[in-house]
Amino acid sequence: MTKLALHPDRLFPADPSTRAIARRLYERIAGLPILSPHGHTDPAWFDRNELFGNPASLLIIPDHYVFRMLYSQGVPLEELGVPRVDGGSTEADPRAIWRRFASHYHLFRGTPSRMWLDWVFVEIFGLDEVLSAANADTYYDAIEAALKQEAFRPRALFERFNIEAIATTEGPLDPLDHHRAIRASGWQGKVITTYRPDPALDPEFEGFQQNVERLGELAREDVSSWKGYLRAHENRRAYFREVGGATATDHGHPSAATADLSEAEAERLYARVRSGSCTAAEAELFRAQMLTEMARMSIEDGMTLQIHPGVHRNHNATVMAQFGRDKGADIPMATDFVGALHPLLSRYGSDPRLNIILFTLDEDSYARELAPLAGHYPSLRLGPPWWFNDSPEGMRRFRERVTETAGFYNTVGFNDDTRAFLSIPARHDVARRMDCAFLARLVAEHRLPEDEAHEVAQALTYELVKQAYKL
Repeated sequence: MTKLALHPDRLFPADPSTRAIARRLYERIAGLPILSPHGHTDPAWFDRNELFGNPASLLIIPDHYVFRMLYSQGVPLEELGVPRVDGGSTEADPRAIWRRFASHYHLFRGTPSRMWLDWVFVEIFGLDEVLSAANADTYYDAIEAALKQEAFRPRALFERFNIEAIATTEGPLDPLDHHRAIRASGWQGKVITTYRPDPALDPEFEGFQQNVERLGELAREDVSSWKGYLRAHENRRAYFREVGGATATDHGHPSAATADLSEAEAERLYARVRSGSCTAAEAELFRAQMLTEMARMSIEDGMTLQIHPGVHRNHNATVMAQFGRDKGADIPMATDFVGALHPLLSRYGSDPRLNIILFTLDEDSYARELAPLAGHYPSLRLGPPWWFNDSPEGMRRFRERVTETAGFYNTVGFNDDTRAFLSIPARHDVARRMDCAFLARLVAEHRLPEDEAHEVAQALTYELVKQAYKL
C-alpha cells in the first residue's frame, strides 16, 4: 500500500527562501475561522442534526466533482447510485458503490478533487494509506464506523471545522422551514440562506410559468402585471432575509447580459414570457432586464448581488433527461462582460450602496475585462475562481491576472461552491496556501513588504469575504 500523508509544505514554492516566507504567512492565517458564503450544502443537515448515512451517500452520490470524473471514463451514473429522474433502478448497495469508486481512484491523480479527498481521509478519518481497490473495504469500514459517532453529526463537524458562517442556496419558492427550525433551536451555528430566483426568473427554466404563479401566491401579489411581478420578488427577498438571514442573491444566467428597458417595454416583454410564447432572444432580454432590476432591489434592501454567467448548464442532454440538473455537465463558455454589463453599470454602477460580485469560468476575461471593470466601478468585486477553476493552478492564474489592475481589495477572498460538507475545510486550506504562495513571491521579489503581505493574507482569508457578504 502507498502511504498517505499530507506534506506540510504542499502548494508552497519550491524555492527554499520563498517557501519560508509562504510558511510564515500561512502560520498566521491557517487557523482563522471559515466563512462559507456561497455553498449548496443541505440546511436539513443542520436542522435535523442526524448522523450521515454511509460513505457513499456522503462522499460520492451527491458530489458531481467526484462522479463526473468516473462518468467521463465510462462508469454509468446508475452504478454510482446517482438517482434517476424517473425513479429507475440504480445501484443500492453503498459498499458496491464505494468499491467502484476506490477502484477508479487513480483517475483523480493531479486533480483538486484528489487533494480535497486525501485531506478528508487524513484529517477527518485518520486514514494513512492511499485509497485503492485493495483497501476499499478497510476504508469503508473505518469511515462507516466514524459516521456513527456523535462527533460526526453535522453540528459537531460545523464546530470542529471552525466555521463561523455558512450559506446555503434556495430557490424563491422554498418555505425555508429548515432555516426557521435552525434559528428556533437555540444552536449558535450561523447557517443562512441565499436567494436564487432562477426558477421564477428565467423563462427557459422548466416550469417557469407555474413557478411565477406560485411566487405570486407566496408573496401575495398579483403577478399578472410587471409591477406585481417585481413586488413579488421584493417580498420574497424580504422573506429570505427575515426567515433565513439572507445577505445575498445568486444568479446563474447563461450570459452577463443586462438591459435598461422602459417600463412599457418591460411590461410588454413580461407579457410575452409569462404567456410561454417568447423566443430565445426575448428570454435572454428578460433575464438581462431582471439583472438590472435585481441590482435596483439590492440598492434598496442591501443584499449582495452575485452573478455566475458563462456556463452552458446541463450540456449533456441525456444526463439531464435521465438524472436532472447539476450532474457535472456545466461547461465553460466565452463570456462578454464589458458590453453585457454596460446597461446596468450605466444606471447603477457608481452607486456605493450596490455590491456586485462577478464570477466566471472564462479565464481569458480575467485581465481583459473583469480586472479593469472591478478596478473602476465602486459597485463591482471579483469572486474567486469557481468550479472548473477552483484549483491550485486556477487560483494562481486568477491572482496573476487580476491583481495588477484590480488589486487585492476589489476581490472577495475565497468561497467554496460545494455540496460536499466534509471538503469545505480542505478547499479553504488550498486557497489559503495558494494565496500565501502568491504573496510570498511578491515579497521575495521585493514588490511587497512582508508585514503588508501578512495584512493581505488576513484580508483574503477572512476580512474581505465578511465585508462583501455582510456577515
